Amino acid sequence: MSCRFYIKKWQLIADLGIMKIMYKRKLDLTALLNKANFFLFGPRATGKSSLVRLLKNAQVFDLLDSDVYEDFLRRPKSLEEKIQDKNKIIVIDEIQKLPSLLDEVHRLIEKKKIRFLLTGSSVRKLKKDGINMLGGRAREAQLFPLTFAEITDFDLIKYLNFGGLPLIWNSEEPMEDLEAYGRIYLAEEIKAEAAVRNYERFVRFMEIMALSNGQELNYQALSSDSGVPARTIEGHLEVLKDTLIGFELLPYRKTKKRKASTKSKFYFFDCGVSNYFSRRLPLAENSTDIGVNFEQFIINEVKAYLSYNRIKKDLHYWRSKDFEVDLIIGDEVAVEIKFSKNFKDEHMKGLKALSTDSQIKRFIVVGRFPTGGKTKNFEYMNYQEFLKNLWSHKVVV
Repeated sequence: MSCRFYIKKWQLIADLGIMKIMYKRKLDLTALLNKANFFLFGPRATGKSSLVRLLKNAQVFDLLDSDVYEDFLRRPKSLEEKIQDKNKIIVIDEIQKLPSLLDEVHRLIEKKKIRFLLTGSSVRKLKKDGINMLGGRAREAQLFPLTFAEITDFDLIKYLNFGGLPLIWNSEEPMEDLEAYGRIYLAEEIKAEAAVRNYERFVRFMEIMALSNGQELNYQALSSDSGVPARTIEGHLEVLKDTLIGFELLPYRKTKKRKASTKSKFYFFDCGVSNYFSRRLPLAENSTDIGVNFEQFIINEVKAYLSYNRIKKDLHYWRSKDFEVDLIIGDEVAVEIKFSKNFKDEHMKGLKALSTDSQIKRFIVVGRFPTGGKTKNFEYMNYQEFLKNLWSHKVVV
């Protein structure tokens, strides 16, 4: 079975899995497209195609369809001929497959005032020199895996094991489907696109990165563990970020007294995907690794909330010689994340140190605590309460 046929078959199964249980996504595409043209980026299988199908006034061109791809490859100008109604939203799915088509999209936006939605699972090709990113004529949005606010039957331990990709969440065999997802990512985004020179080393690098999920980036240690030269590590990290498989959490350095770490942390976009690449499945509730996944889950929730609500606030973490805080939202809210079921005063140590050394005014410990509490600017709460408050715009706006 060819790689291309396998990928197409898996994507069909993924679409059916997403359609089986429809979720009300927090990203309102219709509202966005009423304002502007958009690029919609998101990792594979987050549900971009399913979300596009909900648009009531759209015509879709799927560049994963070989006939559509080859037609536009030969004659990009045929796009205008194929548009049935210029008042419709024109969707081009997987635009990174044919970046040259953006010149024609640009022309139609300028000359015909046609509204476009351009989706993709990678920005790698689009970032190359000479690629037309429409000169600011299209805004960017991102689609994430299913969030706490979108899942009515939310199960924390299940999520920390298998993540929130719709196909995986609905699967009766999530480990099998995660394996398929990992193979397709490596085959399509890395090998087929010749994203790296040494594919076998990159596969090993992926495993080491997954094992280092949520840790500070140490290029020399990553090189030693993966067998990838240190000078190549930075390029591999760019591939992971460009294919949307993960992101860097930058250090917060606005403290006055304590010298802060200058190293970034790296997180995968989904717990299940990082678990697959690290070969750690399944994780028991008392596993030493599951706390990192809980931290990853909360940070990804905040990241999705900010993105969906178009809130432009940076995310950081803070670490000094003696203290650490897991997440800082803008310059407003600091969050310490604990998998513990019982709140302890020591959970506040990093927050209290940060409070005396920064302009941040609100400090929250998030855990699995049975009840919450508050003393002045310091709060502790159950993760469900925190996330309900987050999605209700009560944590940050």
